[in-house]
Amino acid sequence: MAPRKTSNPKATASYYRSNPEARRKKSAYDTAYNKSAKRRKYRAELARERRKRGIMGKGGPDVSHKKGGGFALESASKNRARNGTAKGRKKSIRRNTRK
Repeated sequence: MAPRKTSNPKATASYYRSNPEARRKKSAYDTAYNKSAKRRKYRAELARERRKRGIMGKGGPDVSHKKGGGFALESASKNRARNGTAKGRKKSIRRNTRK
């Protein structure tokens, strides 16, 4: 089930709500990306692990891939925020604190 629409959307959601052509373009890209064999395999691995743990279809935390292999349970916000530069998050700016 899709999440409810918020009355106070963030910048990206606000942009796509006010630009239907951009939203259609993004939707077409997302559809093609998620149809690829690589993404299907990725989702299947996570679904298999959720079934094994008995949490499939019950909400709760995400099962995510760990860097060294294996799986971990973690909140959706932490899991989906990782590697943010690939998803549009700006890299943090490193500041020189010495004077």
